[in-house]
Parts: sequence; structure tokens; C-alpha cells
Amino acid sequence: MLSGFITHPDCLRHEMGPSHPEAPVRLHAIYDHLLAKGLLDYMHAFDAPLATEEQLARAHTALYVREILSAAPLDGYRPVDPDTLMNPHTVRAALRAAGSCVLATDLVLAGEITNAFCCVRPPGHHAERERAMGFCFFNNAAVGIRHALDVHGLERVALIDFDVHHGNGSEDIFRDDERVLMCSVFERGLYPFCGEDERRPNMVNVALPTRTASEALRAAVLEHWLPALDRFEPQLIFVSAGFDAHRDDDMGNLGWVDRDYEWLTQQLLVVARRHCGGKLISTLEGGYEPNALARSVAAHVRVLVGAD
Repeated sequence: MLSGFITHPDCLRHEMGPSHPEAPVRLHAIYDHLLAKGLLDYMHAFDAPLATEEQLARAHTALYVREILSAAPLDGYRPVDPDTLMNPHTVRAALRAAGSCVLATDLVLAGEITNAFCCVRPPGHHAERERAMGFCFFNNAAVGIRHALDVHGLERVALIDFDVHHGNGSEDIFRDDERVLMCSVFERGLYPFCGEDERRPNMVNVALPTRTASEALRAAVLEHWLPALDRFEPQLIFVSAGFDAHRDDDMGNLGWVDRDYEWLTQQLLVVARRHCGGKLISTLEGGYEPNALARSVAAHVRVLVGAD
């Protein structure tokens, strides 16, 4: 059975200015590299649908959803926070990004694909229940997870968030939802300047010291994430996959390399196979140096498709 690759051309039309790091080139770099490496041959391609207001309102308030849907400018840019802007195509791109996680959930739970990678933008893990921020408008992973819980009736879904920045939006949405275990790793003292003191039972946040690399990442996974995941016994694993902790990416100051993403994905697939028949859905978050991003995603996908 093939893995799924979910994307849409609409995700390329959202942009926030010529010097903004969260740019369409990110998806071009990923697609071209996966194609060149032959990894797309192992994947079944799907177009991301538009998420519905009902689907979005499971993770966000209905008022917030309506505000975002009506906020796009007719031309130019409209800022929603100091580093997050909308252009005339942002809403459709954001709807596709969230819709990709809904479709991936349906496909994986129906057994039509083994796992999925959603190659979409804008990213989502900074989007809180009622606030857009950090390049994010809708929390894509959260929309997919709530679809799995509220529509498909799952009782336990794990959210893994690896990125140089903490997924504060996901924490905001799930901090009181005992059906979700969130395990995150991120650089200490970096935007959005939270997550380090979260002590809720369903939050396993590990803040890594600046300028640490593989050893610190692996210790966080082996000592904190894996025991918590085994206790939780997830029925589905969602991954907010950020690649900006790479040593070549200047968004942060961690020193991960391509093989770290490969190792991390291997650990997550072992857990998925042990508890939920390998059901795992990954959606793109950060990663802003195109070459490092493309190689890191390829390392991640190579494991998902079984070509490692």
C-alpha cells in the first residue's frame, strides 16, 4: 500500500512579500527534490480539498473562522500580526492546508493509504484557537485531529511537534483535551517564548538549549516522548513536521542534520506500528532554507514510504 502525498497549487499562490521566508519556493524545493530522488513513485498523490467552516470550527471559534475568511484583501497585503500577512489568495491556500489534514485523516483511517505527508502552506502550529500568528492562519494538524476525534470517533490521538519553534497554537487548542497527547521539542528562549513551563498531564514539552544538536534531540525522544506515547497508546499519530532546527537554517540555533529527521521518523513509526497499525499523518510546518528543507523532508518521507 502506498503512502499519500497531499498538496494543491493554491498553496503556492499565498505569499507575504518578496523577502518573507515563508515563501512558495519552499514547496517547489520539496517537490523537485522528492521527484528527483524517486520518492514520489512510492506515493499516491491527492489534491487537498478546501476545509469547511464546520471542520475549522472544531479547532477554532466560529467567530475567528469567519473573521479570517473575510479578511483577505482584494490586492496587496493585509497584516494580521507583525510577521504574518494575507494576500488575495491566502484564504484558499489556508483552506487547502487545513483540508489536506482532513483528507489525510479520512484516507488513513479508511485504510486507503498507510500514512500521509501533507506538503502544504501556510503552516499551522502557531495558530491558536482565536488568533493567527507566526505565519499561520488555521491550525492544520488540530483541524485534522479534531476530525479524527469528533467525526471518526477515535479516543486517543497523539500530536508530535518537532520544530525550532514551539507549537503554541496546538498547545492552546489541546491543553484541556485529554484525548490528545502533545509531545513537542523546540529551542529554549525562542519565539513564541512559551511552552517551557507547561506542566499539564497531556503536554510533554522539551525545550532544548541553544546550540545543541543530535544528542539532545535523541535524549528528549527516548527519555520523554517514547515512555509517554507508550502509556497513552495512541490510535493515530499526527506530526507537525518543522525542519527549521536544521543547522543550515538561520531561523534558530539548533544543529540538527538530515539524518536526525530520518532517525526521528523511524522512532515515530515504531510507536505507530506498535499501537495503531502504522497510522501516521505528517503535515509541513517550518523550514526556510530551501536546500536543507528539501533534503530533510526527503529523509522524513523516505522512512514513511519504507525506502530507508
